[in-house]
Amino acid sequence: MEIRPILSAMLRNKTAPLLIAAQVALTLAIVCNALYIIQDRLATAARPSGADEANVSEMRFYPHRTISDIRGMQLRDMEAIRAVPGVVSAAWTNQVPLGNSGWNVGPIVTSTDQQDSPVSSAAQYFTPESIIDTFDLTLVEGRDFEAGDYIESDPQVDRNLPTVAIITQAMAKALWPDASSVVGKPIYLGGPDNRPTQVIGVVERLQTPWASVGDAAEYSLILPMRYLDPFTRYSIRTEAGRHEQVMAEVEKVLLGLSNDRVLLSRRTLVESRERRYAGERLMAGLLIAVTFFLLLITASGIVGMASLWVNQRRKQIGVRRAIGARKADILRYFLVENLMITTAGIAAGIALAIGLNNFLVAELDLPRLPVAYLGLTMAGMWILGLLAVLGPAWRAAAVPPAIATRTA
Repeated sequence: MEIRPILSAMLRNKTAPLLIAAQVALTLAIVCNALYIIQDRLATAARPSGADEANVSEMRFYPHRTISDIRGMQLRDMEAIRAVPGVVSAAWTNQVPLGNSGWNVGPIVTSTDQQDSPVSSAAQYFTPESIIDTFDLTLVEGRDFEAGDYIESDPQVDRNLPTVAIITQAMAKALWPDASSVVGKPIYLGGPDNRPTQVIGVVERLQTPWASVGDAAEYSLILPMRYLDPFTRYSIRTEAGRHEQVMAEVEKVLLGLSNDRVLLSRRTLVESRERRYAGERLMAGLLIAVTFFLLLITASGIVGMASLWVNQRRKQIGVRRAIGARKADILRYFLVENLMITTAGIAAGIALAIGLNNFLVAELDLPRLPVAYLGLTMAGMWILGLLAVLGPAWRAAAVPPAIATRTA
């Protein structure tokens, strides 16, 4: 193998190999971290909310005059919604998953003398109906609410809190990491008299409206409470395949019941997801474009530099061919030369990639870069380098000795 003569030739003309190696190093550092961020953002945007998103919509109404009987309005609305053919389940809810705004409570503690809590904040869903049925949540432990669990709360008069709650699996694991069952355990929500709220059930998942980073995205609890607020939000689950038709009819029925309110919005949870994760998808798209153009520029640089080397060494190639070198020998020479330069760039690129990731972890709270991404990007850069130099190397090997050694 002609490694020593290749190395000697590169040392006599350092500028071009150093430029290619630096380009490879910078590309590896950026692409490696970009690919991980892309994967992380897309995985975040794909997290399941726990609800039947395709068949659940929210409708929001706001009064333009005082409503004297809020409770009666809610009951009439619910009766009318459930009477619409194609409605599977409906509930008055104060918020929905991925809705971008909502109620929270915290910190959640498991005893009155607890100082710190792993759950500093949790989404607080409350409803006078079963949102387990309405959102089609999966109950993994305990039970749903019963008639005697529900209370009424008037924000103008009191701040009543129910004595029971349903929490998510993620929240249960955070509060009681070693418990095999959490049903019957108390949590404290910081009400007026700081009474305990008993956990009676656990749902597999229910994302918060703001869908935080990590496990906190599923720190949610459900409270059995009718909240007497004139601002009204109904969550409605319909039969599959009939959603738009059924929701159009629900809208018509509700607007026909009363003329003292306006419809603020109607949207499916799929639309809520698209709005909530638009930033993540935009970032992923921009990084994909940056990665593509960076790889294209790097490959173009290698091709251009290799073509220049071929033109500069035409006589050298011709002499080697004349004294017996085969096409495969010329091809191998340029491939080995490129492999050496790329490897040097990769070695520097690994250090740059780790340094860049440490900066992103410290400043942007991103997770550590897995070793697998370094290995994948290294392999990709080797392949990119070899493919980029293959065309010029093949053309060099195909030059006849008589033409290559001809002087002007």
